[in-house]
Amino acid sequence: MYIYLILLLLGFGSNLASSFTSWYSEKFGRQAGTFITILLRDIFGIPVWAGGFVVAVNAGGVLMIGRGIPEKIAAWLFLLAGAAVIIIALLSIRIRAAAPSTGDRLVSNGIYSLVRHPIHCGTFLEFIGIFLFWPSLHVAISCLAGTLWIVIQSKFEESDLKRRIPEYEDYIKNVPAFFPRIHAKTT
Repeated sequence: MYIYLILLLLGFGSNLASSFTSWYSEKFGRQAGTFITILLRDIFGIPVWAGGFVVAVNAGGVLMIGRGIPEKIAAWLFLLAGAAVIIIALLSIRIRAAAPSTGDRLVSNGIYSLVRHPIHCGTFLEFIGIFLFWPSLHVAISCLAGTLWIVIQSKFEESDLKRRIPEYEDYIKNVPAFFPRIHAKTT
């Protein structure tokens, strides 16, 4: 019944590979470091934790909130907003999203001028949408675990990005991690 937790933990743990691209590259060379990251994160990690969500959805259980039309509309809005943010971010960083390397350059324009981790921001929105569609305890636990994983992974990734991209240190000082700053207009 809780097999989804095992899948989530295995997938999230493997997904952390992107946080060690510098280390892999130093140890095994730049191409091998990128390959190891792709293998662990993209080929194993993401599919396994996504599978954990599928198992959680199919585990059933008592619903924590209603599943009426307002909840379904809200769920779709969160899922679409999350997908849009993720797609825009992926288009901005292109191949670096799938294959980070020690040769990467800082992307600080477009959506990356608003937040440092727009893919993670979009994933937060996706988690909310998933929960609104399937509001069971298993899905809630999965979404909370996913949120915690994103926060932890982001900290590890930032350490790696500081090593790979010297300008990243200044970027951190000027751009928020997950959600854009809302500035009040002054007249």
